[in-house]
Amino acid sequence: MMSTAIFPGSFDPITNGHLKTLERASKLFDKIYFVVLTNTQKKYLFDQSERVTLAKVCLRYLDNVEVVSRTASLTVDVAHELKADFILRGLRNEQDFSYERAIAALNKTQDPTLETVFMLADPTESYISSSMIKEIAIFGGNLKELVPQEVAQALQQKLLD
Repeated sequence: MMSTAIFPGSFDPITNGHLKTLERASKLFDKIYFVVLTNTQKKYLFDQSERVTLAKVCLRYLDNVEVVSRTASLTVDVAHELKADFILRGLRNEQDFSYERAIAALNKTQDPTLETVFMLADPTESYISSSMIKEIAIFGGNLKELVPQEVAQALQQKLLD
């Protein structure tokens, strides 16, 4: 039986932490859908189309990862649509765990068969967040160790506009 997971998020922008999590997870699952979602509670620097394009460029080397886009919808519904049995989530710290555990419990109320798989961030990546990346970019900081080169270039261009 083929194992399929979704890795949902807003990815504004995609970071090296996301890439490392996917690299590791790609060895565990036959197929992973990298799902770029729109969270109605967030304000974005990159629009959905830009986030999808960046993800496709950055993830092209992972053969079993496919980038897809969905507008506001329940993660459980996206998993059903893509015939995924697992939701993949990366955890950087205790705050992430508390938040993600609550979301996983809520997802179980919608579909008891859908499993959430938590992957601990690599310690060298555990401090990276998309919000911090944007802050560093705004002030012209060094993004080399934090995001793929294509993302760093897109951030610089976006902030010049």
